[in-house]
Amino acid sequence: MPNSTDKPESKRPRALPIPKGASDLPVFTPDSSIASDVIPSANFGERKGGRQPDMIILHYTGMPDVEGAITKLCTPGTEVSAHYIVLEDGRIIQCVPEAMRAWHAGLSSWGGDEDINSCSIGVEIVNRGHDWGYPDFPPRQIAAVIALCRGIMLRRNVPAHRVLGHSDVAPSRKKDPGEKFPWHSLANSGVGHWVQPAAITKGETLKLGSIGDDVKGLQKALAKYGYGVPITGKFDGLTMEVVTAFQRHFRPERVDGIADRSTLWTLHALLTSLPAEDTVPRA
Repeated sequence: MPNSTDKPESKRPRALPIPKGASDLPVFTPDSSIASDVIPSANFGERKGGRQPDMIILHYTGMPDVEGAITKLCTPGTEVSAHYIVLEDGRIIQCVPEAMRAWHAGLSSWGGDEDINSCSIGVEIVNRGHDWGYPDFPPRQIAAVIALCRGIMLRRNVPAHRVLGHSDVAPSRKKDPGEKFPWHSLANSGVGHWVQPAAITKGETLKLGSIGDDVKGLQKALAKYGYGVPITGKFDGLTMEVVTAFQRHFRPERVDGIADRSTLWTLHALLTSLPAEDTVPRA
């Protein structure tokens, strides 16, 4: 039994790795008051065309450990970066000033815009991802993501429905932050757009190989929400990837790329709950 005078052992935060080369970069004042550390990345540039960020893109790091993730995002020459990294214990690192264009979204599109890096803030959430076991996101980490996003939304006038996942803007390439990410919890705090997913029931579905006006209607609805999908009337591989991305975000109970009644009704509910001026793709 411990002595009554013994003090509980303090849990010191894990030391952050400083990638080689990052220590030589100028340190800046963080934009967010809740960012605990700055580890500068050399991988950024100017926002093109004078764009101001009006989107937040959430990612998971998808690497086995936090050290590797920070090294990749901050080491000169890796050609990738993000504005923020949110650790599992809730600490927040800023790597690129918000005014600058971080290289986080890659080849992506939303609402007709194909330069997502120039109009967004990129937030990397430390999680091993689908290739490394895909653990749950700790509550403390999610609380930090919510607080960070709320601050960005206020500073940058980002509407709730412009907080998206990497898989939303790059459905053919990405799965993150994935179906375990608690979008509903974020929406309860005013971050992101969400409706209660429609119940999964039996009935007719649209799937790979389907052709006709119903498929065209699905594609038009997905494009109206913002997804990059051609309106062809044929349920092809790209349409399946977009439906899969939609399900990961908005109907995570079943992610199979098949547009069942639940998927269609959830998409309709999202569209009808958007502000009127945002139900058409942006130029």
